[in-house]
Amino acid sequence: MIYNVTINDKVYEVEVEKGKANLIRTTAVQAAPAPAAAPVAAAPAAPAPAAPAAPSASVQAGTTPVNSPMPGTILDIKVTAGQQVKEGDLVVILEAMKMENEIYAPCAGTVAQILTSKGASVDTGAPLVTIS
Repeated sequence: MIYNVTINDKVYEVEVEKGKANLIRTTAVQAAPAPAAAPVAAAPAAPAPAAPAAPSASVQAGTTPVNSPMPGTILDIKVTAGQQVKEGDLVVILEAMKMENEIYAPCAGTVAQILTSKGASVDTGAPLVTIS
Protein backbone atom coordinates (compact mmCIF):
# COMPACT_ATOMS: atom_id res chain seq x y z
CA MET A 1 0.00 0.00 0.00
CA ILE A 2 1.19 3.50 -0.77
CA TYR A 3 0.39 6.41 1.55
CA ASN A 4 0.91 10.14 1.23
CA VAL A 5 1.74 11.78 4.56
CA THR A 6 2.07 15.56 4.96
CA ILE A 7 4.37 16.78 7.75
CA ASN A 8 5.64 20.36 8.10
CA ASP A 9 4.64 21.36 4.58
CA LYS A 10 6.32 18.33 2.99
CA VAL A 11 4.51 15.40 1.41
CA TYR A 12 6.09 12.00 1.96
CA GLU A 13 5.03 9.17 -0.33
CA VAL A 14 5.56 5.98 1.66
CA GLU A 15 5.12 2.36 0.60
CA VAL A 16 4.20 -0.02 3.44
CA GLU A 17 4.56 -3.74 2.85
CA LYS A 18 4.71 -6.59 5.41
CA GLY A 19 5.77 -4.41 8.35
CA LYS A 20 8.32 -2.42 6.33
CA ALA A 21 7.98 1.20 5.28
CA ASN A 22 9.98 2.60 2.38
CA LEU A 23 10.13 6.28 1.47
CA ILE A 24 9.45 6.67 -2.22
CA ARG A 25 9.38 10.44 -2.72
CA THR A 26 9.37 13.72 -0.79
CA THR A 27 7.83 16.87 -2.23
CA ALA A 28 7.18 20.35 -0.86
CA VAL A 29 3.55 21.42 -0.52
CA GLN A 30 2.57 24.11 -2.99
CA ALA A 31 0.98 26.96 -1.05
CA ALA A 32 -2.33 27.91 -2.61
CA PRO A 33 -2.82 31.64 -3.11
CA ALA A 34 -5.05 33.04 -0.39
CA PRO A 35 -8.46 34.18 -1.65
CA ALA A 36 -8.94 37.92 -1.59
CA ALA A 37 -10.95 38.96 1.43
CA ALA A 38 -14.15 40.86 0.77
CA PRO A 39 -14.06 44.39 2.15
CA VAL A 40 -15.91 44.64 5.43
CA ALA A 41 -17.48 47.82 6.71
CA ALA A 42 -15.92 48.85 9.99
CA ALA A 43 -18.47 48.45 12.75
CA PRO A 44 -18.05 50.14 16.09
CA ALA A 45 -16.32 47.69 18.39
CA ALA A 46 -18.37 46.59 21.35
CA PRO A 47 -16.52 46.45 24.64
CA ALA A 48 -15.41 42.94 25.48
CA PRO A 49 -17.30 41.39 28.37
CA ALA A 50 -15.33 41.26 31.57
CA ALA A 51 -13.96 37.83 32.37
CA PRO A 52 -15.54 36.27 35.44
CA ALA A 53 -13.30 36.39 38.45
CA ALA A 54 -11.67 33.05 39.11
CA PRO A 55 -12.54 31.63 42.50
CA SER A 56 -9.46 32.08 44.60
CA ALA A 57 -8.76 30.14 47.71
CA SER A 58 -7.80 32.61 50.39
CA VAL A 59 -4.89 31.53 52.52
CA GLN A 60 -5.03 32.81 56.08
CA ALA A 61 -2.12 34.94 57.25
CA GLY A 62 0.33 33.11 59.48
CA THR A 63 -0.30 29.72 57.87
CA THR A 64 1.84 27.60 55.57
CA PRO A 65 0.11 26.64 52.33
CA VAL A 66 0.55 23.19 50.82
CA ASN A 67 0.48 23.93 47.08
CA SER A 68 -0.13 21.63 44.14
CA PRO A 69 3.18 20.84 42.41
CA MET A 70 1.43 20.23 39.07
CA PRO A 71 -2.01 20.42 37.46
CA GLY A 72 -4.24 17.46 38.18
CA THR A 73 -7.32 16.08 39.92
CA ILE A 74 -7.68 15.59 43.66
CA LEU A 75 -8.25 11.87 44.31
CA ASP A 76 -8.32 11.97 48.11
CA ILE A 77 -7.76 14.33 51.03
CA LYS A 78 -6.09 12.47 53.87
CA VAL A 79 -6.47 15.14 56.59
CA THR A 80 -9.29 17.10 58.24
CA ALA A 81 -9.39 20.66 59.53
CA GLY A 82 -8.00 20.81 63.06
CA GLN A 83 -5.96 17.61 62.67
CA GLN A 84 -2.36 17.59 63.95
CA VAL A 85 0.22 16.70 61.28
CA LYS A 86 3.94 16.10 61.39
CA GLU A 87 6.37 17.15 58.70
CA GLY A 88 6.20 14.51 55.95
CA ASP A 89 2.66 13.27 56.75
CA LEU A 90 0.51 12.44 53.72
CA VAL A 91 -1.97 15.27 53.11
CA VAL A 92 -3.45 14.89 49.60
CA ILE A 93 -3.36 12.40 46.73
CA LEU A 94 -3.27 14.15 43.35
CA GLU A 95 -3.74 12.40 40.01
CA ALA A 96 -1.65 13.87 37.22
CA MET A 97 -0.92 12.19 33.89
CA LYS A 98 -2.63 8.95 35.04
CA MET A 99 -0.34 8.68 38.06
CA GLU A 100 -1.16 9.11 41.74
CA ASN A 101 1.12 11.67 43.39
CA GLU A 102 1.27 11.91 47.15
CA ILE A 103 1.52 15.44 48.56
CA TYR A 104 3.15 15.64 52.00
CA ALA A 105 3.05 18.26 54.77
CA PRO A 106 6.07 20.58 54.50
CA CYS A 107 6.01 21.31 58.24
CA ALA A 108 4.47 20.14 61.50
CA GLY A 109 1.36 21.86 62.83
CA THR A 110 -2.42 21.88 62.76
CA VAL A 111 -4.44 21.77 59.53
CA ALA A 112 -6.05 25.22 59.47
CA GLN A 113 -7.99 25.00 56.20
CA ILE A 114 -8.79 22.55 53.44
CA LEU A 115 -9.04 24.65 50.28
CA THR A 116 -9.98 21.94 47.77
CA SER A 117 -12.30 18.98 47.50
CA LYS A 118 -12.18 15.43 46.23
CA GLY A 119 -12.59 15.38 42.45
CA ALA A 120 -11.58 19.03 41.99
CA SER A 121 -9.21 20.02 39.18
CA VAL A 122 -6.28 22.13 40.35
CA ASP A 123 -3.53 24.09 38.61
CA THR A 124 0.15 24.23 39.43
CA GLY A 125 0.69 26.26 42.59
CA ALA A 126 -2.94 26.13 43.73
CA PRO A 127 -3.17 26.01 47.53
CA LEU A 128 -4.69 22.71 48.68
CA VAL A 129 -4.38 22.86 52.47
CA THR A 130 -2.98 25.32 55.00
CA ILE A 131 -1.08 24.37 58.14
CA SER A 132 -0.67 26.67 61.12
